[in-house]
Amino acid sequence: MLSRMTRRELLKLAIGSAGIASLGPIAWASDEEGILHRKIPSSGETIPVVGLGTAQVFDVSASIYERNPLAEVLRALVDNGAMLIDSSPMYGNAETVVGDLLHQEELGDRIFYATKVWTDKGKHAGENQMNQSMNRMRTKVMDLMQVHNLVDTDTHMETLREWKAQGKIRYIGATTSRTSMFGAMADVIKKHKPDFVQFNYSMIQREAEKELLPLCLDQGIATLINLPYRRAAVFKRVKGLDVPEWAREFDCTSWGQFFLKFLISHPGVSCVIPGTSKAEHMVDNAGAGFGRLPDATIKQRMIEFFDRLPG
Repeated sequence: MLSRMTRRELLKLAIGSAGIASLGPIAWASDEEGILHRKIPSSGETIPVVGLGTAQVFDVSASIYERNPLAEVLRALVDNGAMLIDSSPMYGNAETVVGDLLHQEELGDRIFYATKVWTDKGKHAGENQMNQSMNRMRTKVMDLMQVHNLVDTDTHMETLREWKAQGKIRYIGATTSRTSMFGAMADVIKKHKPDFVQFNYSMIQREAEKELLPLCLDQGIATLINLPYRRAAVFKRVKGLDVPEWAREFDCTSWGQFFLKFLISHPGVSCVIPGTSKAEHMVDNAGAGFGRLPDATIKQRMIEFFDRLPG
């Protein structure tokens, strides 16, 4: 079974004992034993900077052949110090699969649960859907409930605040995965001041750096980053290429970590949530939260390197 120790061993093999001493004064992102955490501004609680998205990859049947690999993904998640799982009623069976497997693996008390409300049928429909989601994910308290794709935001935000006051949910948020909705998300931030917002951000699509990330920093709002690989588009750019030698300067051992560390290094990013159905990819993704992060100079070098690539 893949574990956090596997990650540390891979890191050690990748950079070598001589490499660390020669890489200069770049600050370590986390201590030797733990994955980097970021604070949720509204509470001061911290969460690991890497989590797990469940769109498509967790929408499977009850077959053990489909579910067993996903159980290994969840085990790899927690074994490597991560905890946040993001889902939605929009994702087919994903909420049910997450809930069943966490119960099966006895991991529920180590998870930060996040899902969404996604209906334009009004307050009562939203409440029914949220209750259903909590039942499917087998949790009595939802850590984070978000308005999915800003659908009927004003109606659902009112309910979310009521449920938060009642202790049914701990944090409230709103989401989008479309750059065209960034203006609307900025309006939601200013009007509702949620605890979290979720949006798309990747090396191939960096528009979030212009307004949303600075706004979240200014307003004290935590962020979840979806589509960090832009549906594998970033990997297509580097197909057939080795990770550059200078990536050792921020303890990067794979392209996945290259792309995630770029995002995590932004102070406005709280947690990235790539989806995966493979445990080895979960371990690699979590690895982006260990070791050093690129500083401003190295980030500019990453951008120039990536933007020169064809595609």
